[in-house]
Amino acid sequence: METIDKKFYLVREDVLPEAMKKTLDVKEMLERGKAESIADAVQKVDLSRSAFYKYRDTVFPFSSIKKEKLVSLFFHLEDRSGTLSNLLGVVAHSGCNIVTLHQTIPLQGRANVTLSLNTSNMTMEIDELLKELRKLEFVEKVEVLGTGV
Repeated sequence: METIDKKFYLVREDVLPEAMKKTLDVKEMLERGKAESIADAVQKVDLSRSAFYKYRDTVFPFSSIKKEKLVSLFFHLEDRSGTLSNLLGVVAHSGCNIVTLHQTIPLQGRANVTLSLNTSNMTMEIDELLKELRKLEFVEKVEVLGTGV
């Protein structure tokens, strides 16, 4: 699921379903080392593992929005001359800094590229960047693998 293409809303905690609140509690416990595993954390807050996995990538504390500086993107590209250069040009134009880049050997005219981007100096919203990248005729697929600090 590409969460970056979805709309986001700021919602008060008291209107969130209990499972979402508990998911946030589990994520915090894991981040702070208050639980040894997901199984341990969900047991402590009385939440099913399936509910945790359902909501873990869809609910975030407001404070985490400011911390997000890294975005990892996965691309499925046509193997053509200049493809990677053009892709990187769009990324550079957005103000992102490339932290890591991994490209597979092209097979059957296709290659996979994974980019980790520092977005702290970005001059556009991430969804705008994704739209620009998807417009490139050689880009067959773009997925957000994850975000972090």
